[in-house]
Amino acid sequence: MKKVITYGTFDLLHKGHIRLLKRAAALGDDLTVCVSSDEFNAEKGKRAYTSYEDRKYILEAIKYVDHVIPETTWDQKIRDVQENDIDIFVMGDDWKGKFDFLKDYCEVIYLPRTEGISTTKIKHDLGLSDEKDWQEKE
Repeated sequence: MKKVITYGTFDLLHKGHIRLLKRAAALGDDLTVCVSSDEFNAEKGKRAYTSYEDRKYILEAIKYVDHVIPETTWDQKIRDVQENDIDIFVMGDDWKGKFDFLKDYCEVIYLPRTEGISTTKIKHDLGLSDEKDWQEKE
C-alpha cells in the first residue's frame, strides 16, 4: 500500500484544494492531510477564517482523505513521514524545492496549482485581507 501525505491550512475550502487532494490521493492508496493548527498559523503570522476543528471536520468528510492530523511546527515533517510510513510527500508547486530535504525519506512531488483560485484571492475579494497581502501573493 502506498501512503501519501500533504500539508496546508485548507481555509475557505475551494476547487483548488479539492483538485490537490484528488491528485494527491490518486498517487497512492492512503492520503493523510496535515492541517495547520490555529496556534501554528499564529506563529506563521497567518489567521485562518475557519477554526482548526472546523477545517479538520470538513477535510474528514472529503472522499479523497483517509486521515487528518494537526501540523503544529515547521520541523515535524520528517517525523510525520517516518511515523506514518509515508511513501510520497505532495505539495503545490508554489513550494517547489522547499521540501526537497524529505527526498532522503520519501518521494517528493510538487503539483501545479489550480489557475485563478486561491484562499488569498478569496479573502481579497471578500475584503478580509489588505491589498499589500494580496499583491505579495500574486
